[in-house]
Amino acid sequence: MVPKLETERLVLRCITRADIERYQHLFSSWEIIRNMTKTCPWPYPEDGAQRYLDDIVFPELGKTRWMWTINEKHSPNTMIGCVELTRSSTSGNRGFWLGTTYWGQGFMTEATAAVNDFAFDVAGFSELIFMNARGNIGSHRVKEKHGAKLLRIEPSRSFHDPNHTEEEVWLLTKEAWHKRQN
Repeated sequence: MVPKLETERLVLRCITRADIERYQHLFSSWEIIRNMTKTCPWPYPEDGAQRYLDDIVFPELGKTRWMWTINEKHSPNTMIGCVELTRSSTSGNRGFWLGTTYWGQGFMTEATAAVNDFAFDVAGFSELIFMNARGNIGSHRVKEKHGAKLLRIEPSRSFHDPNHTEEEVWLLTKEAWHKRQN
């Protein structure tokens, strides 16, 4: 079960197979993938989105993994990005990406706030671990705005962008999130 989440400007809904084409179109951008680890292939294969969703996401959807498409309320069927939440913290509990056209408008801060609420208030997480390439300023800012604590900076996990030689590891506790919301 992946519930629909709504914010002031956004609708987050469960990803479906109908979203694969749009996911592929938006995600297969160097500007997005450069901040990903090399576990995400580059160049991005023509069936990359379908393979990722079919092999990794859909089998665990609503069990140990939740994925929402991010959609503007005025266009609720047009995905502009995704937010993923997972019980495994090996590479962080939450990941996200946004089509480059939509950067710098506060959409990701808004979307991830709704996912944080779900994680802590519905899914029963007591803490969330986040990771990002050091140098991915947008991702860094989202975590700061939510009150996450930077735990450490460690050697890179092989990001595509050779300038990303380190990653940041963050912690957001349920207590800190709720304190910040009140």
